[in-house]
Parts: sequence; structure tokens; C-alpha cells
Amino acid sequence: MPRHIYDCSEGCPVESTLQIISGKWKSVIIYHLIKGNSCRFNQLQKLMPNCSRRMLSLQLKELINDNIINKTTFPTIPPKTSYSLTKLGKTLTPLILEMEKWGKQYNKDHKE
Repeated sequence: MPRHIYDCSEGCPVESTLQIISGKWKSVIIYHLIKGNSCRFNQLQKLMPNCSRRMLSLQLKELINDNIINKTTFPTIPPKTSYSLTKLGKTLTPLILEMEKWGKQYNKDHKE
């Protein structure tokens, strides 16, 4: 059977999507923001206990730079921050929810 070769040259839409949501935690962050509308840093950290504070901070910064999430800082002492999806970030909802559906089915089918 011939092996398929996928040419994902410059401008490939799949590559563009992966550049934005790749990274071990980015899709998970987006998923939690879809489910919760907005989250504070500590909330996200509790939802993702295997993600270090440093990694969470890095992934959030990258998502902010890519205009996928907003960071709102409230003028309190100490300052509180909240993260939410931008208009562009919300367009990822169908993709992320399909990933959730696929993952649930995979987990169900591969339980030991």
C-alpha cells in the first residue's frame, strides 16, 4: 500500500493552526476558557495540576501574543488577572470541542 505524503508547504492552513494551538498546554487552556468563559491564573493552575506555573505563564503569554486570549488586570492589591478568549480565540471553539469529543471516545475505547 503506498504511503501518503502530505505537502504542508508555506501557507498551509493546518500548519498555521498548529502554530497557534500547539504546545502541550495551549489547547487545554483554550478548552478551560471555553468551558468557564474566563479564568484567573490560579484557577487555571488548579484545573491543570501537571502544568508548572512557569509553563502556564509562558503558554498564556504566547496565546496573548497570538490574539487568542485577553488578559485583564484588575486594580486591586494584590493585582488580580483574568483570562478570556478573544473574538478570534472563540472561533477555535468547534475545533477544541471536537478534540474533546474525540478524546472522550479514545479514552473510552482504550480503557484497560
